[in-house]
Amino acid sequence: MRAAVVVFPGSNCDADAFYALRDELGVQTDYIWHAETDLRGYDLVVIPGGFSYGDYLRCGAIARFSPVMRAVQAHADRGGFVMGICNGFQILCESGLLPGALVRNEGMKFACKPVYLRVENTQSVFTRGYQPQQVIQIPIAHGEGRYVCDEPTLQQLREENRILFRYCSPEGDLSEDWNPNGSVDFIAGVLNERGNVMGMMPHPERACNRGLGSADGCRLFESALGVLVG
Repeated sequence: MRAAVVVFPGSNCDADAFYALRDELGVQTDYIWHAETDLRGYDLVVIPGGFSYGDYLRCGAIARFSPVMRAVQAHADRGGFVMGICNGFQILCESGLLPGALVRNEGMKFACKPVYLRVENTQSVFTRGYQPQQVIQIPIAHGEGRYVCDEPTLQQLREENRILFRYCSPEGDLSEDWNPNGSVDFIAGVLNERGNVMGMMPHPERACNRGLGSADGCRLFESALGVLVG
């Protein structure tokens, strides 16, 4: 069992992801520099949060051209698991590995706080450790986290059960009062068609230890790793 955490110039959540995988879950984990071109031998690839290449042009727009992203694409094509968190989600959307885009938050303000998420799909390899409609608490830290897509894409995501998480109230209600960035349909995380690539704006790697306020993010990693082990 091996996991890779991709590091771009400007990544700043790579250590958090590395700690969650290695120290909390006991997984053999390596840092992978953005210039690498081969990810064979890894089971789970995590693209972490941060400000890759300074987020110039727009978030993830430059990182998508990094040599490592060709290796990420090849890893996904082989059926390997890919998890994009925050900036990683933005990079996966820019790369075409996930649908939609992430744009400036409504209100044009950076959002950094714990939020509540409702688990919408418990059939995916990333979320099968949760209960249907379970409400979890995960922190966010982003200025361009508003998920958008066109209506046909949104309809497809709904019909194919590819919306993993929605922003919600502590009771699980969907309300704009609890939508921290104005994402369409309250979407906080989505899945690709094949089911082996996911992205989310909240930071599960920062919710893997109750001493930090929540351990709700651990099951996301445990779900994927459990499938790989089994």
